[in-house]
Amino acid sequence: MKSKYIYMLLLSIPSILACNQTEKGARENSSDSLVFPQGEKITNANFTGTAYLQMLVDADSLNDISVGNVTFEPGARSKWHVHPAGQILLAIDGVGYYQEKGKPKEILRKGDAIKCPPDIPHWHGASADSAFVQVAITGREKGETVWLEEVSDEEYHK
Repeated sequence: MKSKYIYMLLLSIPSILACNQTEKGARENSSDSLVFPQGEKITNANFTGTAYLQMLVDADSLNDISVGNVTFEPGARSKWHVHPAGQILLAIDGVGYYQEKGKPKEILRKGDAIKCPPDIPHWHGASADSAFVQVAITGREKGETVWLEEVSDEEYHK
């Protein structure tokens, strides 16, 4: 009888271990598994809503490109702005928007990539009901970002 219980216990160990691995996997797929850290809350006036920035690479004398991870809470967005040397956006998570002046707004999803042409006014940010995470690769060889006016609610929701 005692050996029957030991046998049942030994048979149940793989199930217990599998459940533990499933819980561990679920935790790893939560916010703990971000590709890059969320960073610090952006406190300047160049964004509407709440956004965070984690600089990954600063431009310097060896490489004049900066790389930053930007996390936008739902509804958050940049002002209209231009990059004299252009920019590339890589959508990492969530649903976001990108719009160039005079063109329709584009929806961005995880895995999308956008080339922002030099000196073209544009904005980007999260959709109204989803956070959005992007990696921004910005050329600095022709100067810093030039910030313009806010994106109105009308423009954002159009």
